[in-house]
Amino acid sequence: MSLLPQAPRVLTIANQKGGVGKTTTAINLGTALAAIGERVLIIDLDPQGNASTGLGIDRRAREFSTYDIMCGDCSLGQAVQETAVPRLWIAPSTMDLLGVELEISSAPDRTYRMRNAINGLVEYLEGDANESFSYVLVDCPPSLNLLTINALAASHSILVPLQCEFFALEGLSQLLSTVEQVKQTLNPELSIHGIVLTMYDSRNNLSTQVVQDVRETMGDAVYETVIPRNVRVSEAPSYGKPALLYDLKCSGSQAYLRLASEIIQRERDMRMAAA
Repeated sequence: MSLLPQAPRVLTIANQKGGVGKTTTAINLGTALAAIGERVLIIDLDPQGNASTGLGIDRRAREFSTYDIMCGDCSLGQAVQETAVPRLWIAPSTMDLLGVELEISSAPDRTYRMRNAINGLVEYLEGDANESFSYVLVDCPPSLNLLTINALAASHSILVPLQCEFFALEGLSQLLSTVEQVKQTLNPELSIHGIVLTMYDSRNNLSTQVVQDVRETMGDAVYETVIPRNVRVSEAPSYGKPALLYDLKCSGSQAYLRLASEIIQRERDMRMAAA
């Protein structure tokens, strides 16, 4: 019997390298999935809370946060807040998450806190199609710490943003090794959903070479969609908006819409293969 909820599909967005576009991907992929009809929950597990801020959630309005969830002081349902995007919700983060590892390090279920929280929400919403989520996206900190392990233990798949830069593949093997360890010890259902190349600059020969190298190394694990470097995508968080609300027609927004469609198609292919 599966220990993970059958619905929603839980995807962790992770890479221990900073500045690769994890939070930008969480915000805009979540918005893109919502725009094409999915009901999406983003769980902000990064103490910086940039996914929460980028979706317009004021820090003073975060009565309950993922810190409270991880400490067992509230349920996931109590922490969830609506965003300005229809069909998109978020469980916000606060800086308190920085200390959560010490607080729960001796707890026997310390690696399953997020899985238990998601399962509890799914059970609470079970049978109510108008309230349930089809996707949960977990935004992780730039490290392979207990928060990221919790996310991986709670997820069906991992989505890895990879910046189109010289050291793109550096550290990827460590992340894939961690995924394999989690699969063997905590979550046998965990898989690599895909690798998304971010911050691509078509004017830069290096970016093109990185795309080629990553595709040769990782093969079909790499999504066809490549996210371009885009000023409008970078500006949007300062207005508390995802890029798709800030400028739907910009190249970055359109790329995230294509990525959302590609992810849904991969989900269908995976279900057909498993049938």
